[in-house]
Amino acid sequence: MNDIDPRDDRRGQEDTAVLTELNRLVYELDAPPPGLVERIRFAVALENLDVEVARWERAGSLAGVRGGNPGTITFTVDNLTLMVNFTSTGARHRIDGWLVPAGEHTVEVRVAEHESSTTKADDGGRFVLSDVPAGTTQIVVHLVNSRGEPGRTVVTPTIML
Repeated sequence: MNDIDPRDDRRGQEDTAVLTELNRLVYELDAPPPGLVERIRFAVALENLDVEVARWERAGSLAGVRGGNPGTITFTVDNLTLMVNFTSTGARHRIDGWLVPAGEHTVEVRVAEHESSTTKADDGGRFVLSDVPAGTTQIVVHLVNSRGEPGRTVVTPTIML
């Protein structure tokens, strides 16, 4: 004896049709921004997942900003402060940064679809990268301890340059 009511199958097909049409309408009327999936993948695709994520000091005033030149931003995590200034040089950018506490830490700038740029901060915590392409960007700071040995890694949220 068959316990399946044929009406249940029709209801299932109707439900599927309604959900399919709803999905189409959502993407047509309120589609995700172009490149959103790629930006999300970039943000989480760090080789070393044992990182601390810094937070924006002025997140409230910058929330929702897309594109344009973000100017100076300060990031903090625990006892580390990272201040960076972005200067547009045409299609590229110059990044001037300062780390507190200072130290000769390695600073890596990741830009989606480009090779990473790496530099070392001087003993005062200052660093410069003068030829950074535009795009979805993250700054990764590889800290060294007082003995000059590798320490923790800090990463900023993504920034659109």
